[in-house]
Amino acid sequence: MRFFVVLHSFVHHLSYIMQPALLVLAAGMGSRYGSLKQIDGLGPSGETIIDYSIYDAIRAGFGKVVMVIRKSIETDFQEVFFKKYSGKIEISYVLQEIENVPEGAFYTPERIKPWGTAHAVLMAADVIKEPFAVINGDDFYGADAYVSMAKYLSAIQDNASTAYSMVGYPVGNTLSDYGTVSRGICQLGLHQLLTDVVERTSIQRLGTQIIYKDEQDQARPIPGDAVVSMNFWGFTPSFFPRLKDLFVDFLKESGHLPKSEFYIPFAVNKLLKSGQASVKVLNTSAEWFGVTYKEDRPLVVNRFKELAETGKYPTPLF
Repeated sequence: MRFFVVLHSFVHHLSYIMQPALLVLAAGMGSRYGSLKQIDGLGPSGETIIDYSIYDAIRAGFGKVVMVIRKSIETDFQEVFFKKYSGKIEISYVLQEIENVPEGAFYTPERIKPWGTAHAVLMAADVIKEPFAVINGDDFYGADAYVSMAKYLSAIQDNASTAYSMVGYPVGNTLSDYGTVSRGICQLGLHQLLTDVVERTSIQRLGTQIIYKDEQDQARPIPGDAVVSMNFWGFTPSFFPRLKDLFVDFLKESGHLPKSEFYIPFAVNKLLKSGQASVKVLNTSAEWFGVTYKEDRPLVVNRFKELAETGKYPTPLF
């Protein structure tokens, strides 16, 4: 069984020199949203959030896009995305499925879905050979965030480098009014280097406080200006073999659990603690927003309308 499965590629231009790639995590099924939010038309001319992400990436100097999707939504993505980018940027996709694991790896037969964001990143190992950024398909990160990341990645001259990066946002600006969210809570050291990142679930605002639930289901406070990961990461191809090793270890320890998750913050933290990598937290003036729940949709639609009316984005984008 091949570990990485590459199903199809739409190549529209072939020449780029060390331009970074953009890896879009879009395999989620939108259970809390109620539909495939990755293909929901939220912009004034029916643009998706991914359309805005690709538009910002092209302007910032990214050279290609790779999407991670599921087989069950493959046709939808082909129809919504790939034709519109002809002649604009190289674009391809890979599939994240539960059977895409290392040879001989064990997991419980009760498992019904893949293992989350870090597992999704592994699916692109065969098609990404340059420094690359990772984003969520349902998050709007803002143009300046792509400029900051592209500048950092374009300066990397060695694909073996383990000097990774991340765009950070204050947690108070990343919450939903309609339910809890999960975020990677970060600790920073000297020179904006990440020292610790822990995925926290059930984060919400209660009155004037922001809280999360710890492993014992106890409410714990989070400062409103605490830096969180919104899964806007910068890596080199050196990340893939390290991530594969971590995934093998993860399955040995947690493969028997039907709902275990292999998140990017978990993998990054392992590398930080073992001294195998560093992560520079990049500053940005960009505004983040996204859709977690269906109730978030009107706010996002209005925000895109405002961005078009103020001339920050054309409509249609392409």
